[in-house]
Amino acid sequence: MTSQVSSPAEQADEALVAEQRKPASAKDVRKLDRVIIRFAGDSGDGMQLTGDRFTSETASFGNDLSTLPNFPAEIRAPAGTLPGVSSFQLHFADHDILTPGDAPNVLVAMNPAALKANIGDLPRGAELIVNTDEFTKRAMQKVGYDASPLDDGSLDGYHVHPVPLTTLTVEALKAFELSRKEAERSKNMFALGLLSWMYHRPTEGTEAFLKSKFAKKPDIAAANIAAFRAGWNFGETTEDFAVSYEVAPAAAAFPTGTYRNISGNLALAYGLIAASRQADLPLFLGSYPITPASDILHELSRHKNFGVRTFQAEDEIAGIGAALGAAFGGSLAVTTTSGPGVALKSETVGLAVSLELPLLVVDIQRGGPSTGLPTKTEQADLLQAMFGRNGEAPVPVVAPRTPADCFDAAMEAARIALTYRTPVFLLSDGYLANGSEPWRIPEPDELPDLSVQFAQGPNHTLDDGTEVFWPYKRDVHTLARPWAIPGTPGLEHRIGGIEKQDGTGNISYDPGNHDFMVRTRQAKIDKIAVPDIEVDDPDSARTLVLGWGSTYGPITAAVRRLRRSGESIAQAHLRHLNPFPRNLGSVLERYDTVVIPEMNLGQLATLVRAKYLVDARSYNQVNGMPFKAEQLATALKEAIDG
Repeated sequence: MTSQVSSPAEQADEALVAEQRKPASAKDVRKLDRVIIRFAGDSGDGMQLTGDRFTSETASFGNDLSTLPNFPAEIRAPAGTLPGVSSFQLHFADHDILTPGDAPNVLVAMNPAALKANIGDLPRGAELIVNTDEFTKRAMQKVGYDASPLDDGSLDGYHVHPVPLTTLTVEALKAFELSRKEAERSKNMFALGLLSWMYHRPTEGTEAFLKSKFAKKPDIAAANIAAFRAGWNFGETTEDFAVSYEVAPAAAAFPTGTYRNISGNLALAYGLIAASRQADLPLFLGSYPITPASDILHELSRHKNFGVRTFQAEDEIAGIGAALGAAFGGSLAVTTTSGPGVALKSETVGLAVSLELPLLVVDIQRGGPSTGLPTKTEQADLLQAMFGRNGEAPVPVVAPRTPADCFDAAMEAARIALTYRTPVFLLSDGYLANGSEPWRIPEPDELPDLSVQFAQGPNHTLDDGTEVFWPYKRDVHTLARPWAIPGTPGLEHRIGGIEKQDGTGNISYDPGNHDFMVRTRQAKIDKIAVPDIEVDDPDSARTLVLGWGSTYGPITAAVRRLRRSGESIAQAHLRHLNPFPRNLGSVLERYDTVVIPEMNLGQLATLVRAKYLVDARSYNQVNGMPFKAEQLATALKEAIDG
């Protein structure tokens, strides 16, 4: 006779489900330490707005949280189909958390397609709230249901709440002069009200948001608020929901300060604005809209009061060309894009390397190649950022680890670009860009000084005593050349992509000079001062898991699970991918096994093996979704035992 032992994650989920399933008195209130909720429906059902509002109220309540929006690439995908399903997952807790969760404890399914697309992720015993009005014969046949899953016993393993959301919403809005179709659009607010009651979320913020969003349509605002309140009241009065749950604020998880909920793209935009203020430079963004980077353009366009200028160009090449021109003119210059746009910008990035001007190239990575998966996430642009240009054109590469960390990563990328006069790649991705978490708003005196000294006059004396300006005479510490604002008398100099002569900047075809300039540009990147990598190793482990970018959350969650089960494992995470921290080689040498999880086919592992001759193991995933913590924990356990 054999027995099966649940994994630590499965045991935790089973305990949570058991807590939810305890016999209860009428309207019992139970305390939980964490919950994972997923809203799912058609891309036109407002699931992203619903999840966003629930997230905002959860953040204002003081819980730690992490989110995972997931939506189709089409603007309006076919209604009722599996490709058209949009979902929003939120993990919130009374303690520090790092991921949106592996599997939802609660699934709200607005139609058969949403149920079929998501039921496979739902653990047995979890809560399932189903909009029964949408389970028509035609809608079920569209996604391959021969019989209703609500009646055939296939959902017996879940705690199913059949709710006629559409009918209840229309009934609640009878007093409003709306067509049935218009009234049905508010069913997402009914669902939000129900879940807000179920988990004791505040309501004032959502009602204020609806009044503001529909300020020019007060009747629509009032209808949505009425639907939201009706959902709350339904939860309060119906016998089907006998239990509500409390998740206390995560007071111990946060240092003292002022917090707000923030997405990765919003944090990155704020980081760029803060960097421009700390450098006392105007901020210029030259960009062409592309998913998932467009939100940065949208946000920065709202902040002209901070000296921000945004230019929506006709294509990717024009966007970076304008940004490089702004850098030449003395601005903190930025261009934002995703992988396909990086390919188009590559020639101008090489020009920026040759001109040695500060320029931030922000790449919000998505699934590729080509158009690929516009709304899904990937980490597959690392080698393109490192080598995707003709000739020897080295560029620093920086990567944030969490949505809130995008603020600090933007500040760091600006520091490097301004100090060393070089283009810098900032590699975020769709998971970070669209995900959100609490962010402590920094005090102004906590921000670094990024002030810049422009060239003011001659900097070199010729043999005959004449004082002249040499545009490629370098700082002895950083190897950066002077930044001379065009129009400054006496600082005239040549620009362009043809090789420059060392010092004078004149056009040069001399082989020796070219060799010297190539090696000097590489030496400048190699000299960039970056912090040593920190290793979290509490017990002299023999296995190290090394990550970069958005894998930080799943890796850290997996490492915590392994340590709780008695395993010994160390963790380190890279922010600087070029140049690597100077102590990385010595860190890698300390471990028998190095595992590098990536959402690509092993790009960081390739770089590490080549530079340090370490037989690093790759663990890879390229399905457009972030790693799950339990999945990583299993792989890392095999590496420890291996």
